[in-house]
Amino acid sequence: MASDKVTEKDWYDILGAHPSDSQVELKQKYQALALLYHPDKQRRDDAAEPVTEGAQRFIEINQAWKILGNEETKHAYDLQRRDIEMTRSFPVDTQIHLEEMFWDDDGEHYSFLCRCGGKYIVDEEDLEQTFLVNCNSCSLIIEILHGER
Repeated sequence: MASDKVTEKDWYDILGAHPSDSQVELKQKYQALALLYHPDKQRRDDAAEPVTEGAQRFIEINQAWKILGNEETKHAYDLQRRDIEMTRSFPVDTQIHLEEMFWDDDGEHYSFLCRCGGKYIVDEEDLEQTFLVNCNSCSLIIEILHGER
């Protein structure tokens, strides 16, 4: 089944870091960026728009640090990134339209039979962001297409 939540932002990229960086290196990169983009450090004579951009950047830097600065959340984020990268690296077996999938009222999900006998299963909420779905019993992947055929 598809991952629970597709990551919208690369928190390592926001900090200018790499997944192999130590906690000390991550903290140093965070502190340098936080100092650079902190709203109190922004020049007041600049136009309002760059200050707003700087404030938004500061918020992103803090969000990145909240995730990467904690060992548990960093580990969970790393696993999620790995899952997404592995899914993207597999070739897509076929493309199907959502209309071709079967709606299961009991399980409240869509399913499609795989040629191995397994199923591709996806919850309705996941369809908003998921386009690739793994078979539940083999390594085949399908791409779900939305809209007209």
